[in-house]
Amino acid sequence: MDFVAGAIGGVCGVAVGYPLDTVKVRIQTEPKFTSVWHCVQDTFRRERVWGFYRGLSLPVCTVTLVSSMSFGTYRCCLAHICRLRYGSAEAKPGKTDITVSGFASGVSRVFLTSPTEVAKVRLQTQRRPSASGPLGTPPLSLPAGPGYRGPLHCLATVAREEGLRGLYKGSSALLLRDGHSFATYFLSYALLSEWLTPEGHSQPGVGGVLLAGGGAGVLAWAVATPMDVVKARLQADGRAGRRYRGLAHCVVSSVREEGPRVLFKGLALNCCRAFPVNMVVFLAYEAVLRLSRGLLAAAPPGSQ
Repeated sequence: MDFVAGAIGGVCGVAVGYPLDTVKVRIQTEPKFTSVWHCVQDTFRRERVWGFYRGLSLPVCTVTLVSSMSFGTYRCCLAHICRLRYGSAEAKPGKTDITVSGFASGVSRVFLTSPTEVAKVRLQTQRRPSASGPLGTPPLSLPAGPGYRGPLHCLATVAREEGLRGLYKGSSALLLRDGHSFATYFLSYALLSEWLTPEGHSQPGVGGVLLAGGGAGVLAWAVATPMDVVKARLQADGRAGRRYRGLAHCVVSSVREEGPRVLFKGLALNCCRAFPVNMVVFLAYEAVLRLSRGLLAAAPPGSQ
């Protein structure tokens, strides 16, 4: 049920957070934007509401599998660790157990999410001309680079022009981002849930789940943002000529050209987006788990 609950929670999270994710990617990859509001205004002026949902179809199709793997891997890994260390999968895990299981959860996602992230970033940073420029000026022209017609066309184009390596461009940064951020994610959720659980109860109420989930998301993205910036730049690279030779070159070039603050581009937006998204993710996740436990408890003994 952890795999099922994780899948449902992931879909709910994408539905809530995708528009801000598009803004975040554009801020991280396009130096011309001076603020979140500048990016929002520019995107809406050029592309209207649809511009905030570029590349959405692929994440929606894949998030079920990816989120399911994340939560399921975490729970399975935690159960195995508890069985080995304490003799029972139901034993209360320690902080180190949760951290290691969270790290394993993040690492397990990379093989599946890297191609999806490449397509998402390419589509989010691809622009279409607006009907007219500001104050009635002529229409804006498309930037140089391939015109991707959708997620599948994007993946096929990248594979054809850049090979299999193109689909896994930025995977080293993605690995560093997800490993550490998911360790932080699950550990902070466990600690916050424990803190918000009323005395005499074994788990927090709805309000506690919402606060713990939102807080865990904020802390995870605070850890993830530097590598998220690098990942986005590496994956967007290649639309009109290759700029970065690898992870280290991307970090050095970005810091040299834009200063150390570049590694924290989108931090405030990531944290603002993470709170409501992960509130919804954990609320759906916990609701499915509690519903399944209730159904199992109510079923006749012979039918379980």
